[in-house]
Amino acid sequence: MSATEQITTVPAGTWQHDPVHSSISFAVQHNTVMTFSGQFGEWEARLEDGRLTGSADVSSVRVEDENLVGHLQTPDFFDAEQHPKLQFASTSIERDGDRITIAGDLTIKGTTKEVALTGTVSDPVTDGYGNERVGLDVQTVIGRHDFGVSWNADLPAGGSILADDVTVTARLALTQQ
Repeated sequence: MSATEQITTVPAGTWQHDPVHSSISFAVQHNTVMTFSGQFGEWEARLEDGRLTGSADVSSVRVEDENLVGHLQTPDFFDAEQHPKLQFASTSIERDGDRITIAGDLTIKGTTKEVALTGTVSDPVTDGYGNERVGLDVQTVIGRHDFGVSWNADLPAGGSILADDVTVTARLALTQQ
């Protein structure tokens, strides 16, 4: 491939996420002055035949304050008992060099909405152990109320404890199967 040739497709074949080198996280403005973030410990992602799919186990949510984990699993937030998984399935993937846009359906708490993940993608490389790998680093901003995640409280000086916009980030190291 020449230095000016652009790759406009995602790698062919089946690629599975490497849990050691990958993460799915979320971040939301909290108390109007800081960012609250968390991630999921149990999840999967797969790129197969140009389609990205994934899911996360809601009961595996991790945050700095363990006292909040239980609240995040209630109907106020993820409702883990009724909706144990978050799910994503791409409907299209567009690539321009190292930039990528992945449109797809995101399901949280039983509600499915179309989202667009944007970010970067690497070309396949052979790692130090002989495995073929590709990297994706993408994110989207969703409105949590659109997915029925509506808990909030007012602050004494005005405003709300939690913003509506939540940034969801997927940093994926995918290994060819």
